[in-house]
Amino acid sequence: MSEVEIPKSLSGIGGWLDDRFHAAEYTRKLMRKVFPDHWSFLLGEIALWSFVILLLTGTFLALFFVPSMNGVVYHGSYTKLSGIKMSEAYQSTLRISFDVRGGLLIRQIHHWSADLFMAAILVHMLRHFFTGSYRKPREINWFIGLTIFALALIEGLFGYSLPDDQLSGAGLRIFAGVLLGIPIIGTYLTFFLFGGQFPGQDIIPRMYITHVLLIPRIFLALVTVHLLLVFFNKHTAWPGPRQTERLETGQPFYPHFLAKGTAWFFFIFAVVALLATFVQINPIWQYGPYSPLAISSASQPDWYMGILEGALRMMPAWEINFLGHTVTLSVLIPFVLPLGVILGGAAIWPWFESWVTGDKSYHHILDRPRNVPLRTGIGVAAVVFYGVLWAEGANDVIAERLDIPLYTVTWIARILVIAGPVLAFYMTRRICLGLQRRDAKELAHGYETGIIRQLPHGEYIEVHGPLTEEAKVVLEAKKPVPALPPPGSTDPNGIPVPTSVGVLGKFRARANAAEITGT
Repeated sequence: MSEVEIPKSLSGIGGWLDDRFHAAEYTRKLMRKVFPDHWSFLLGEIALWSFVILLLTGTFLALFFVPSMNGVVYHGSYTKLSGIKMSEAYQSTLRISFDVRGGLLIRQIHHWSADLFMAAILVHMLRHFFTGSYRKPREINWFIGLTIFALALIEGLFGYSLPDDQLSGAGLRIFAGVLLGIPIIGTYLTFFLFGGQFPGQDIIPRMYITHVLLIPRIFLALVTVHLLLVFFNKHTAWPGPRQTERLETGQPFYPHFLAKGTAWFFFIFAVVALLATFVQINPIWQYGPYSPLAISSASQPDWYMGILEGALRMMPAWEINFLGHTVTLSVLIPFVLPLGVILGGAAIWPWFESWVTGDKSYHHILDRPRNVPLRTGIGVAAVVFYGVLWAEGANDVIAERLDIPLYTVTWIARILVIAGPVLAFYMTRRICLGLQRRDAKELAHGYETGIIRQLPHGEYIEVHGPLTEEAKVVLEAKKPVPALPPPGSTDPNGIPVPTSVGVLGKFRARANAAEITGT
């Protein structure tokens, strides 16, 4: 662990806190906490600082927004809508955009920060999955991250629906249709949320309370626990000469990481502010107030909701009758299956992998994705599955821009959503195995220098150079997966091994063999 001398000013603060709260020891530990240097560990910081920006800008917007669906006639600064009947929510959003000093800039910073927040969470989760940092003792932290992502989807949906413009109203109409597709309770749930038949009078106030008070507080609690667990469980690290499962390497929190994190916050804020200044997003005045009788072409939700939109557009019009109730599978399956497969699979994966491998040890050193081809292949397959559904969410735009029939685009997506992940898994696994063979060759013969030499007997060879100690440690970082007894195995007394009998035992043995071989 890196040693750092605590400045006298901080020692004085620590003494003051210790006299009153006995906190000097914890403050000193925090100052000495080691943080890794690798750039990939800053992906989580992007999500954290984007969330801070969302809180700051959201507080400003909440001062001026009116969460009401009461009808008013607009006579504000945007004269193109003068005399048009609209809700107070839409009128207040126009006022924020055109009459409140800096209001439009803050609105756009808030919207861009939300998009960046979702993107950062996704990339951060992928980094954790492909490197195996969710393993013991971090399974709970992995589950907390998935919960934050799921809540962020709801928070984003409610956030861009609050202005009550034509685009967000179309999204709410789809949301209402999805709720109605839930068997038995769907109708009651829809009437409760909307206060009657769509669009009702209660959905905007209720979304506002959820968006501004409920979910942000849950976020704050989850993020706090998430950071505390990171501190308690230690950071993971990439393989290196000095890195072991018991030793942390990197820089201390003070002053190195504190300065780096502060600079990173201002850099992220600057990027978001520049985007908000020069790149327009969600111009609600162009869409007009929401009317249930109207719809605009190329209506798209924010990008992170594209997977659900695509699933709805891709699903055939199927329905069944169950116990006297019509179950609309064309709505229920897109609502449950895509995110259920991705988030549900991701949630159980740490325990499933531990069960398959029989590995119960602690893990503080990250895996190189090539060294776990099965996991990497499944991860890439999930990304392709997500990407096909996401692209299908804009099938009308794709059809119009590429001059392709709409149903042709839909059928291509229906095929790709099944064949794409399979092909992606196979190709990724083969690439990983090939990279492993190259690593083994480098360990045995050294790296290729590109120098060709002719031997005295006329043969040409390429000269290989010796690997550095750091490179050798990285290439030797792969740990073999312990093999479990194959199906039908017996102990020396002829008694069947418990882990190899039954359907689960056979499945576990075969999955273990696939994990070992990468196939």
